[in-house]
Amino acid sequence: MNLKATFGSIYQNRASHIRGLATPLVVIAALAMVTLPMPAMLLDMLFTFNIALALVVLLVSVYTLRPLDFAAFPTVLLVATLLRLALNVASTRLVLLHGHEGPDAAGKVIEAFGSVVIGGNYAVGLVVFLILVIINFVVVTKGAGRISEVSARFTLDAMPGKQMAIDADLNSGLINQEQARERRADVAREADFYGSMDGASKFVKGDAIAGLLILALNILGGFVIGMAQHDLGFGQAIEIYTLLTIGDGLVAQIPGLLLSIGAAIIITRQNESQQMGAEVSRQMLSNPRVVAICAGVMIVMGLVPGMPHLSFLSLGVGIGVFGWWSHKQAKQAAAEQVELAAKGGSEVLNKEPKELVWDDVNHVDIIGLEVGYRLIPLVDKGQDGELLSRIKGVRKKLSQEFGFLIPPVHIRDNLDLGPSTYRISLMGVVIGEADIRHDGELAINPGQVFGQLEGQPTTDPAFGLEAVWINPSQRDYAQTLGYTVVDASTVVATHLSQLLSNNAAQLLGYEEAQQLLDILAKNTPKLVEGLVPEILSLGVIVKVMQNLLNEGVPIRDTRTLVQTLVEYGPKSQDPDVLTAAARISMKRLIIQEINGPEHEIPVITLAPELEQILHQSLQASNGENGGLEPGLAERLQKSLREAAQKQEMVGEPAVLLTSGLLRTTLSRFVKHTIPALRVLSYQEIPDDKQIKIVQSVGQ
Repeated sequence: MNLKATFGSIYQNRASHIRGLATPLVVIAALAMVTLPMPAMLLDMLFTFNIALALVVLLVSVYTLRPLDFAAFPTVLLVATLLRLALNVASTRLVLLHGHEGPDAAGKVIEAFGSVVIGGNYAVGLVVFLILVIINFVVVTKGAGRISEVSARFTLDAMPGKQMAIDADLNSGLINQEQARERRADVAREADFYGSMDGASKFVKGDAIAGLLILALNILGGFVIGMAQHDLGFGQAIEIYTLLTIGDGLVAQIPGLLLSIGAAIIITRQNESQQMGAEVSRQMLSNPRVVAICAGVMIVMGLVPGMPHLSFLSLGVGIGVFGWWSHKQAKQAAAEQVELAAKGGSEVLNKEPKELVWDDVNHVDIIGLEVGYRLIPLVDKGQDGELLSRIKGVRKKLSQEFGFLIPPVHIRDNLDLGPSTYRISLMGVVIGEADIRHDGELAINPGQVFGQLEGQPTTDPAFGLEAVWINPSQRDYAQTLGYTVVDASTVVATHLSQLLSNNAAQLLGYEEAQQLLDILAKNTPKLVEGLVPEILSLGVIVKVMQNLLNEGVPIRDTRTLVQTLVEYGPKSQDPDVLTAAARISMKRLIIQEINGPEHEIPVITLAPELEQILHQSLQASNGENGGLEPGLAERLQKSLREAAQKQEMVGEPAVLLTSGLLRTTLSRFVKHTIPALRVLSYQEIPDDKQIKIVQSVGQ
């Protein structure tokens, strides 16, 4: 068995090598035919092979299920055209050299086409040849060329949408990674195929033109050679060389017409897996009313006096019988289906519904970006879209800032959105949406500009600043006026970055926290050993990390954070207490994030009387924000907002310094209303830093 398998493998390899040599041998043979003289017998064999090759290509075009299954057609068309032109050159050499010797001087095939097909009448042959050229060049080739051009253009234009649809199906779980990879490869092959067919149609067009020129040159050359070199009479020279030339032209033109028809069939097929004959029959003859009307018209025409009664009546009756039979078969098939369904014997109609599995549940994306169809060029690399690289840069930047890996952004198109609208979602909930111009640039007013711009007024979606959509040609002028100018991809990426920064706590889950602990355990195994679950549960650790991120504190200093949890975990399991302890341990990092390396920290404080009132309110409400009297809360919020705005105007950070008991409550109080204001406790100021009280609220 092993020996048999070995010989089988060797045979298959040799067969594969032989098949691989077929195309190079045809090309080399074509070049040899152009340069070397050939005997008439060999030329007959090659003409026969050329006709067989064209017929095979035509039949493959008809029976191929989908155009991409015959993706080698453009190459085959080129090789077949080259072979046919080389045969024309070789046959022309024989006709002109030996045409005076007799009608079989250029081979039996040319003689047969010159005598049998056209009856030996060169005038009839000339007319037949010209009609074939007109059919090939004006009708088939021209139409196929136009269809291939339009198909190539539409296929390339549809590529981004198809790729987005594949990504959408992948993200929604309808297909897996392997299926998505195969579908992307099909899209690429389809674009390559129709692009190649657009160019290959020019081969057929050029071949038809070459056939006309070769015919004229052969007749003229034969006439001159026959009279000048072989002393033939005018009529004799015209008859001999015209018959041979037309026979040669017909031998070449018929395979050319077959290939042109094959190209037209391939290019007009839909890119779906289906038998062309069965599909055409189903679509044309499925309606019995159409068949019945056609049969009636044929019978009526056959009854008109003077018409060929036999032809029309026989065809009308035949069509009527066929329509009746097709209608009867369709009714019988429908009745059988109903009967099977009623008896429960049909596996299709009574098949038990597939049991639901977890794969049928569509899970929401952690981070999602949906775009309207006009914004597809922004995410298509084939159209120089830069948004994908910008989003990758945003993820890298935020991951480095926060200290954990930001999840990937799943991008899909959404036809329910406006054409120029994008939408950002987090855990399936929309957190941002805006309209942009994919072909324009956004000129943002940073607060002070020196002129007005002509364009579409709007608002920067990330920070709410006044802005104007302008043409790219206005970019330099807008920058001279003091505007900050960014392209559409940067607008979306900046908006995404801002929203992810504001919602960083929601991006961190159990998996991310465990990965941080695993990474830390590689370098400091003793520190992490015994932390989970002996000291703290993973849920408590996640909550502490989320609290820090929610207050704008990065967790990239995992070592200090875990040391604090190991130290304070046995004393308290309260995430708020542990968060306060972690903030004190990470105070240097917090101050650096707020004020950089500056030695002096400008702060806003509360008046002692106001702090006392707030302490009493919180004690009365057991630390809940609801204990704050509404009027006092409104006045406090207004005063803090004004103080923060003053700090922003002078270019300094807005920091509220208060007691440790009030810090958590006040931080939550101002998080959404005054996001620029950072709340610190006295314990969170490093010993080597000095504070400078710039304002006191409540005095």
